[in-house]
Amino acid sequence: MSYCKPFPKSEYDARATRVKERMQTAGFDLLICQDPASMGWLTGFDGWSFYTPQAVLLHLEEASPIWFGRAQDARSARITTDLPDNNIVGFSEPLVHHPRQHPFDELCELVIARGWGSAHIGVELDAHYYTARAHHHLTSGLPNARIEDNRELVNWARLIKSDAELVYMREAGRIVTDTMNKAISRLQPGVRQFEVIADVYHSQITGFDTRYGDYTSLCPLIQVGEGTSTPHLTWTDEPLPDNGLVVMEIGAARRHYHAPLTRTMHLGKPPEAITRLSRVIIEGGDEALAMAKPGVTCEQVEAVWQAVLKRHGYSKESRVGYSIGLNYPPDWGERTASLRPGDTTVLQAGMCFHFQSGMWLEDFGAAISEPFVVTDSGGECLSHVARELIVID
Repeated sequence: MSYCKPFPKSEYDARATRVKERMQTAGFDLLICQDPASMGWLTGFDGWSFYTPQAVLLHLEEASPIWFGRAQDARSARITTDLPDNNIVGFSEPLVHHPRQHPFDELCELVIARGWGSAHIGVELDAHYYTARAHHHLTSGLPNARIEDNRELVNWARLIKSDAELVYMREAGRIVTDTMNKAISRLQPGVRQFEVIADVYHSQITGFDTRYGDYTSLCPLIQVGEGTSTPHLTWTDEPLPDNGLVVMEIGAARRHYHAPLTRTMHLGKPPEAITRLSRVIIEGGDEALAMAKPGVTCEQVEAVWQAVLKRHGYSKESRVGYSIGLNYPPDWGERTASLRPGDTTVLQAGMCFHFQSGMWLEDFGAAISEPFVVTDSGGECLSHVARELIVID
């Protein structure tokens, strides 16, 4: 059976054209992208090979992008992309983890051979897998080039989702809805944390109606009791208590398009302080989602949320949301627009965000978050899990 590509070639061609327009505005001749999400979004390339140096090159005058990576992964590029064979280039195997040489030495040779040795090149200085060593070899090997940070140029081009992308976002929303509801049904006193998370993984991948899920860019997160005062703890072998607070942040990915979701549960009757905080979070989230329409700025959405908090005597210094979409580990955020003061990005229909309404106090925390897409009628929630403090008797 042949590999089923997530989009037709025309979708990738349109993306490359959009990025080239941004390149011209920024003055770049060539982009060298090492972010797996940028690589996948531009070409469709998909493989667990981002632990070694790899890149997608996009030149203003080249019809197709160029994939560059480990030779044994070149077949992955042929299977998952529509790139011509001469634009799929594998580097020599001895360069893997070589103490002195580096795969980007051969990347520099490729750039020079294509006649781009003196180009103005944009690189992704903040990409997770673009190492200091890779940058050093690139700048040393291209002494006549002008190499600068492209400041997430491709990430920003990814911000507005096409109708085809929104299909996957909504399918991810369906998977995360089912996954969270199943996880909630498993929360009973005595059940061990890892048992809950094992079921989460199964549900994430099983998906629905043969629409399978991909691995997510973050692992499932669970906090219990005092652990809820901080957001990023993972599971242990501890059994759930007879009475106590549980916060879970999970996600689902469909063809690597992500829908994250957080819910707060309480085993037994919750204290009034937890009930009150949850009510405020829900109220603020509802008002912010209603505000999230085209033409509104990110900071205006955050301001509505913050006003609700202040009205009830709370405040939150960290951002309340961030853009989401296609991504790979270790993060499902796109590193572009954030719902926070000072971000004047104007919302447009098709942008997707994770509204992360978590509040972490000294002794406990609560979060009831939503993945949403910007529409003319406000933020359309991609999940359909009850927006409430979920009490488990």
